[in-house]
Formats: sequence, structure tokens, C-alpha cells
Amino acid sequence: MMSEHEDETVLRPVDSIIRLLLVEDDDSLASEIAAELSARGYDVARVGNGLHGLEEAQTGRYDLMVVDRMLPELDGLSVIERLRRQKITAPVLVLSALSAVDDRVNGLKAGGDDYLTKPFAMEELAARLEALLRRPTDSRETVLRFGPLEMDLIERKVFRDGREIDLLPREFRLLEYMMRRPGAVLTRTMLLEDVWNYRFVPQTNLVDVHIGKLRRKVDGPDEAPLIQSIRGAGFSLRVSD
Repeated sequence: MMSEHEDETVLRPVDSIIRLLLVEDDDSLASEIAAELSARGYDVARVGNGLHGLEEAQTGRYDLMVVDRMLPELDGLSVIERLRRQKITAPVLVLSALSAVDDRVNGLKAGGDDYLTKPFAMEELAARLEALLRRPTDSRETVLRFGPLEMDLIERKVFRDGREIDLLPREFRLLEYMMRRPGAVLTRTMLLEDVWNYRFVPQTNLVDVHIGKLRRKVDGPDEAPLIQSIRGAGFSLRVSD
């Protein structure tokens, strides 16, 4: 086993399954975006109007959203405002042909996390989405919940069905990362880069060791396991079938 600072020689891209909702009424553009992002590993769902976009986003199943500003039935900014009022906090990138400063400001004030004007390069869209994913998922949240787990981000306490779980700082950060991405497959590379802030991935069993310790604290002897090992891929926080 190597230490946290050894053999930082291999650079790898972040590899994860990100559930993305694309709300865009231009079918040609939506197809192009969906194809590009799917090729980059995103799990993309598409809808073509604001009302359907709102309904789909309200399921809370998405890690990220791309919302066109001018949509039929309900405009994009209204969609975002309603989602924010409902405490749905997934990052949103606003697409728009409107490029004036006031337009961009209004898009961000409505609850958008980024604003990209049309036409745009797919490379820039992808880069902006990656940047959004690197941000804390939602600094507005103070309590995270997943199944029997509850994490108080202010008090720095974690409970499972009322049982307090004593976590070390790194374990807390690791579990927070997983709770912000429930059900997603999290690779060791992704965890090293985002939890340990490694830009170069060391050859180490660091993640496995910490996951093992965290699992023993989160999943008690008589409790259904929540931290799952995904063969050949990594780990996931999910409820067993």
C-alpha cells in the first residue's frame, strides 16, 4: 500500500454516471447535445417543453440540468424558479439566444448556476457542465437525507434511523459526497479526485480502506447495507433490492 502522496503519475479523466435532464425544444440541437453528452458518459433524458421539463425535474432524479430559456408552455426561467422554490437544487445551466448582460443576470437570479448563449461550441458546454459538477452540489442545503441516513452539514452530525454515527473528517466528507449522488456509480478515480483532491491518481488502496471503515460505521450488523461495491466499477450509495 502506498501513502496518499506517492506515485502521482497517472492522469485520468473523471468517470461517472451523471443523470442529466435536457429541456430544449429545438429538436435538432437537443439531439446534438444529447449525442455529445451521452458519448461523454452522461445518462441524458430529453424533454421538449417547459411543463414537461418541470414535471421531470420534480422527480429529483437528476444530478444536473440544461434548460433552454425560451420554451413552449412554460419558459425556462419560470421552470428554474419553481424548482428552486421547491428546494430542488440540482445545478442548472441555462441556454439562451439572449446574450445581453441583463439577460444573463436574470438567468442567474432565477436560480441558474451558469448561463451559455447560443450558438456555442459543444466543448464549451461540456467544460461548463464539468465545472458545475465540481462545485459543492448545493451550498444552500444544510441537511442531506438518503433513506435512513440524515446528515446535518452545520452540526457535522450523521444519523441512521436516529443512531448517531461518529465519523472522522475524511469519512464525513466521503459520505457527504456519496449522499449528494445517491445511486450513482462512483469510481475510485472519481473519489480520489473529488474527495481527496488528487489531480493525478495514485496507485493506492486508499479509497477501499476508507470505504471499508465507513461501511462498518454506516451499516450496522442488523441493518440493510447502503454502501454497495459495484464489481469492476467502484461504489454506490443505494438501497438494496
